[in-house]
Amino acid sequence: MIPISVIIPVYNVEKYLRRCLESVINQTFRDFEIICVNDGSTDGSLEILEEYKSKDDRIILLNQENKGPGAARNVGLKIAKGEYISFIDSDDWIDLDFFEKLYTAAKKHDADAACAEIVRTYASGKMLKKIEIEKEEVLSTCIEKYKRFDIPKNCYVWNKIYKKSELDKQKLFFREDLLMCEDVHFSTEFMYYSDKVVTVPKTKYYYWVNEKSVSRTKTDKNQLDNLAARADFIKFSREHHIICDEKFYVKDKVFYKMFGIPILKIYEWETIKKYYLFGVIPFFEKRISL
Repeated sequence: MIPISVIIPVYNVEKYLRRCLESVINQTFRDFEIICVNDGSTDGSLEILEEYKSKDDRIILLNQENKGPGAARNVGLKIAKGEYISFIDSDDWIDLDFFEKLYTAAKKHDADAACAEIVRTYASGKMLKKIEIEKEEVLSTCIEKYKRFDIPKNCYVWNKIYKKSELDKQKLFFREDLLMCEDVHFSTEFMYYSDKVVTVPKTKYYYWVNEKSVSRTKTDKNQLDNLAARADFIKFSREHHIICDEKFYVKDKVFYKMFGIPILKIYEWETIKKYYLFGVIPFFEKRISL
């Protein structure tokens, strides 16, 4: 068994793909396979993947029609041979010691996952730390893990490595019917059932804020996917008596605007509807019977 399988779903990212691949193939830790799943790209992404595959025999290239990131990751999971699994998005990149530090910490503590810091990066050059880690720390309770990683609000799968045997034990895969928020149930369930997760300081995952990405595009499909993911979590939290930030339990939200200015916002939770004038001033609420 090789130590790590890196799974990279790829869809129309020719502008950023080389940056991602360079950060992976030039790791200080070398013993891993790289499973690139071309998810029906229509730009030059496939040609770039073929170029890198010809230069690095660790790269496994799979092609499929466009099915979304969840389906692409699942395809990679099915053939992965690594002791640990890493998911990296193809417009992001990682520090060159990312795998070395995460794998060393995971093995040291026999952890089910090891987690790095996250830095949000912008085209302007601005960088903001999204998750900061000051010390190596082992988290073993559900409350510790949910609080530390701000779950379910932030269900990032790509700043971590996961023990493959734990994923198999939980029978965890990604929802394939969602184009965004497909990782909510994956992260919430993994963190709930796993025994130990270790935080790893001084190595980072760089998340590129791509304004044209699926997750940044406001469509009806995205709104429905977001609500479906929330419904998943609500169901899971009820079954396992998990309490988190009330805002995540929003079932529906409606905005009314005039000349682009918010006039009325209506938020619906499980048992209450709240009305906000100009989007921020609460003026009415209605209780809902279950």
